[in-house]
Amino acid sequence: MTETGVATGVRSAGTGRAGFRRLLAGIGIAGGALSALFAGVGTILLPLQVERIDRAHKVAALGVIAGVSAIFALVFNPVGGALSDRTRSRFGRRAPWLVTAPAGILAMLVLLGQAATVPLVLIGWCLAQAVANLYQAPLTAVIPDRVSVARRGAASAVAGVASVIGGVAGVGLASQFTHHLAWGYAALGLVVVVTAGYFVLTTADPPSAELPRLPRSSFRLADFLSALRHRDFTLVFISRAAAIMGYFLVISYELYILTDYIRLPAGLKPAEGVTVLAAISAVGALLAAAIAGPVSDRLDRRKPFVIISSAVAGAGCVLPVLWPTFHTIEIFAAFAGIAFGCYLSVDAALVTLVLPRSEDAARDLGVLNIANAGPQVIAPLFAALIISHLGGYRILFIAGGCCGIAGAIAVLPVRSVR
Repeated sequence: MTETGVATGVRSAGTGRAGFRRLLAGIGIAGGALSALFAGVGTILLPLQVERIDRAHKVAALGVIAGVSAIFALVFNPVGGALSDRTRSRFGRRAPWLVTAPAGILAMLVLLGQAATVPLVLIGWCLAQAVANLYQAPLTAVIPDRVSVARRGAASAVAGVASVIGGVAGVGLASQFTHHLAWGYAALGLVVVVTAGYFVLTTADPPSAELPRLPRSSFRLADFLSALRHRDFTLVFISRAAAIMGYFLVISYELYILTDYIRLPAGLKPAEGVTVLAAISAVGALLAAAIAGPVSDRLDRRKPFVIISSAVAGAGCVLPVLWPTFHTIEIFAAFAGIAFGCYLSVDAALVTLVLPRSEDAARDLGVLNIANAGPQVIAPLFAALIISHLGGYRILFIAGGCCGIAGAIAVLPVRSVR
């Protein structure tokens, strides 16, 4: 990374207003579709599928499936990033992966929809996670590839807003297929394929001839982990891991929380309640992201927004502990949405500013995404343990709140970003 933060050897998207807007639209649409996939499957389709296969052991089974499959995400995200960093084609280094991986995602989801036992669900979702992360890594690298530092707050805000909208849309779409789960899986996969095609066709990936050739040694394990030798990168890694851990402790079991813990209004089904909460969170997140991203650009400040959002998310977890009603969890969803929208819109810009080398942007972002995938390995298993043996859903919310506050504290010592 140069001192100005613009990636070397890569064409910046900031040179033309129309091209920048087109790039933002593509990032938003493709990223939103991927968020829709993860939210729709993780929140609605997978829990319902597990519950119908083994209702008596649904909490433990879902924990194992979510945890083991997240290991695949943890491994394949940095691998996908490193592979795309080194891809050489006249279409660019990212485009080949952005075209082929979505087709694999659709195929894996179709197979997952046919699974009739817990082990088959586990295998299907693990394979889908692997291919999805081969897609996510090069898609995530587009911002440091093509967006100048001065515009990364805006670009990150678009990515954050799209993630929120995509999550709500994915939950809403999945909830339409509660009686036909296989069609729900296929629909979400098809959305990813179509939006990925749109992104590749409407944005230009710089030809590989314009990029520096990277050494083969970058595929060694030591090189994969080399970014963690940089202090600020490691602190941001820890901050993100704590924040994501708190989020997934709760969200992984949201359907079961509404089924077994929260008192729902008469006539409201748990799956419908999940959709309502997602919509409330989306409104708060959209407002927060639309404000936080551009303001962080103007103030040239990232850390205060990450700190405040993490702390607010943690504090909001207290509400369902004290009053386990649907109205209370609606308020919790609003606060969580505001915090999450602020966090997403600014944290994405923050992480691009602590990357050690622009030439390894996708690989190092893939390593940083271990902070996303790692907690997803631990959170469902830890959540299942808490729910079954350590105090139930109240303790689950408290643990989530503590993780959010820890995420705020971890980013405080970062020196290279204000």
